[in-house]
Amino acid sequence: MHADIPVQRRNTGARPWLLLGSLAMLQFLIAVDVTVVNIALPSIGAEFGVDARGLTWVVVGYAVTGGGLLMLGGRLSDVLGRRRMLLVGTSVFGAASLLAGLTQTFPLLVVARLLQGAGEALALPAAMAMIVLAFPEGPRRTRALSVWAAVASSGLVLGFVLSGVITELFGWRWIFLVAVPFTAYVVGAALVLVPADPPGERKELDLPGAALLTAAPLLFVLGVVDAPIALIGAVLAAGAFVVVERKAANPLVPMSFFHNRTRVLANIATALLSAALSTSFLLFTFQLQQRAGLTPFEAGVALLPLAVALVAAVTFVPRVAGRWGARTCAVIGIASTAAGMIAIAAGAQLGAGAVETIPAMVLIAAGMGFGLVGLQQAAVTGVTDDDAGVASGVQRAADQLGGSSGVTLYIGIGFAPALVGVDSFAVSCALALVGLAAAALIAWRID
Repeated sequence: MHADIPVQRRNTGARPWLLLGSLAMLQFLIAVDVTVVNIALPSIGAEFGVDARGLTWVVVGYAVTGGGLLMLGGRLSDVLGRRRMLLVGTSVFGAASLLAGLTQTFPLLVVARLLQGAGEALALPAAMAMIVLAFPEGPRRTRALSVWAAVASSGLVLGFVLSGVITELFGWRWIFLVAVPFTAYVVGAALVLVPADPPGERKELDLPGAALLTAAPLLFVLGVVDAPIALIGAVLAAGAFVVVERKAANPLVPMSFFHNRTRVLANIATALLSAALSTSFLLFTFQLQQRAGLTPFEAGVALLPLAVALVAAVTFVPRVAGRWGARTCAVIGIASTAAGMIAIAAGAQLGAGAVETIPAMVLIAAGMGFGLVGLQQAAVTGVTDDDAGVASGVQRAADQLGGSSGVTLYIGIGFAPALVGVDSFAVSCALALVGLAAAALIAWRID
C-alpha cells in the first residue's frame, strides 16, 4: 500500500473539497477542449485552406490520442506518483494550448492537438484517482464523483457555446489561449494541496501496449474517414494489444482487472453511451447552423438550454443515486439518451429550429447526468490505492474512445456521400440507437 493513505484519513475537513475544486477546473478545461473546436472549424479551415475531411483530425485526433494514452497515464500515476503525473500532464496540456493558439501552420495545429491529448492522458487519471481516494466509498464519494461528472459534462456542452462566442468576438485562436492561465493555476494549486509522492518501486512500463492502444483507434478513424484499408490495421493493432497485455510484465491493464465483472460491464456501457452522446453534440451543431441557418454565436447561445439542463440533472442525481443504485441511474440515462436521439431525428425531418430543439437537448442532458454518473460509480467499485489509477484510466479511456469512435462511425456512415436520398440525421441516430440498446442490456447486468 502507498504511504498516502494516512494523509487521506487526516484530510477529512475542507482540504479534500479544495482539492476537488482545483482538479475540477482541470477537468473542465480538458472537457471543453474536446468540443470547443467544433463551431470554430470553418474559421480554422478558411485560414489554413483545409477542407472538412482534413479538419476532422483537429477534433478526433485530440480525443483519440488522449483516450489511447489514458491507460498509460493511469499506470504511470500508480508507478511514478499521482502528484508528479498531474503536474507533468497539466504542464504539457497548457504548453500545447499555447502552441495551438500561436501556430501559423495547420500541421503544427494538429501536432498541438495531439500534445493536448497526451497532456490529458497523463493528468486526468492521476486527478480522478486522487478524488476517489480522498473520499471514502459511500455518500461522500458519490457527491464528489457527481461534481466531477457534472464539470466534465458541462465542459463538453459549454465548449460549443464558448466556441461560437469566442470565435465570433475574438477569433478562433483564443479558444486555445484562454486555457493557459487556468492550467497555470491548477499547477500552483496542486503544488500546495497535494502532498509529495512517496518513494515508489520502479517497474518496466508497457510502452508497446500504449502504442498499440493509440494506433488502433487512430487507424480506425483513418479507415472510416479516408482509407478503408486502414481498418485492417486497426483490427490487427487491437488484436496485438491483447496479446501484448497478456505477456507484458507490467501491462497497462492487468488481466486481474477484468475479473471484476461490474467494472468491465460499466466500461463497455460507458463507451456505447458516450458514442451516442458525442454524436448528438455534432448533430445539434449541424442542425442549428446548417439547417436552421444560425451564426456561430447564435448557435453557441442556442445550446445554453443543454448546459442548464445538464447542471440541473447532475445536481439531482446525487440525491437519488444512493437509493436507486448505479445500475438504475445508468439505465435511466441510457433510455433518456435514446429518447433524445429519436427527438433529434424527428426534429431534423420536421425542420426544427432552435426552440423546437430544446426537448431533445433536455433529454440528452438527462442522459448524461444519470448515465455517466451511474456508470462512473460502477466503474470504480472496490478500487484500492494500488489500482485506482488503472481503474480511472480505463474509465476515462472508455468514455473518450467511445465518444470519438462513435462520432467517426455514426457521423461517418450517416453523412457518407453514397447515401443519396437518405436523411443523414436519421441514419446517424438509428446507428446510435442500436448502440444504446446494447448499452442498456449491458448496464442492466451490473450488480
